[in-house]
Amino acid sequence: MTLGPLMVDLQGVALEPEEREFLVHPLVGGVLLFTRNYDSPPQLARLVDSIHELRTPALLVAVDQEGGRVQRFRDGFTRLPPPRLVGHRYDLDRSAGLRLARQLGWLMAAELRATGVDLSLAPCVDLDYGLSQVIGDRAWHRRAEAVAELATAYLFGMREAGMAAVAKHFPGHGAVSADSHVALPVDRREWSELETDLLPYRRLTANGLPAVMVAHVVCAQVDALPASLSARWVRDCLRGQLHFQGAVFTDDLSMAGAAAGGDIIARARLALAAGCDMLPVCNDRAAVRALLAGLLPGGADPVSALRLARLHGRPPPGDGALRDHPQWQECAAAAAQCFEAETLQFEG
Repeated sequence: MTLGPLMVDLQGVALEPEEREFLVHPLVGGVLLFTRNYDSPPQLARLVDSIHELRTPALLVAVDQEGGRVQRFRDGFTRLPPPRLVGHRYDLDRSAGLRLARQLGWLMAAELRATGVDLSLAPCVDLDYGLSQVIGDRAWHRRAEAVAELATAYLFGMREAGMAAVAKHFPGHGAVSADSHVALPVDRREWSELETDLLPYRRLTANGLPAVMVAHVVCAQVDALPASLSARWVRDCLRGQLHFQGAVFTDDLSMAGAAAGGDIIARARLALAAGCDMLPVCNDRAAVRALLAGLLPGGADPVSALRLARLHGRPPPGDGALRDHPQWQECAAAAAQCFEAETLQFEG
């Protein structure tokens, strides 16, 4: 059985009988975990093992563990600073900022891989235009070149720890004020202005970026559809112009920003037709049931299945307890120092 295109969520800290049933459905290829699915690292490892054991190849298990406001697992994990703090370090000392970005990418990925989680949906490479509250301090920097450098360093850290990076939110969510969780953002800039937001993706792609998440943002000068449902953005721009060959995720199709595509089945069909490989559908069990019943599986796309299979996590660093690993101690100290430096700067 190959991995299907749907990424679904779970209700609690252990698999329920109904969840076991739909996780073996051929349309399902992954599970996205949330804070409600977490109690402790040992519990998380048991949950991930129970998901992985259901199928061969194993379902992908993912989480949003960016740092700052977006860190689903906290107790038992290192507190990760928001990317904006790393951008501040970069402004003071470019080399130190890039080193910190790589350390944090390694730390985040190593801690998740130690529990079996395959993916963190990171890094966020939206530019900090000061417009989007939902992005805010999740952005590394205002300048595209700085974001490209920091995100590439972070990708290298993740890769070293055995995890594939998922850059988001293509083609850019930073220049719109609306939150795509609750509304449909519309970016009315000309193509020449949008090009700036694409620079980090060009740089990351040149460095072997494994996956991209596409936003529910309408770029009115390019297409009337949200980018997540748009062949112009996925096939023509991302794959054609940027030569990206990795896996393409949509943002969560249950979000309000995707509603322009119609009901959940229509949204999924548009996303697949646009060239997307993985479609998260979370916090809406009725939508998942509708898709499993109404989105008829076609012939398996071997190229898409290969892209997804390449995202499975590799063995975590070290042979013993992660916290005994010298690199973990170094990177955890760097994360703590990042917070301390920001506090001292603010107080000063």
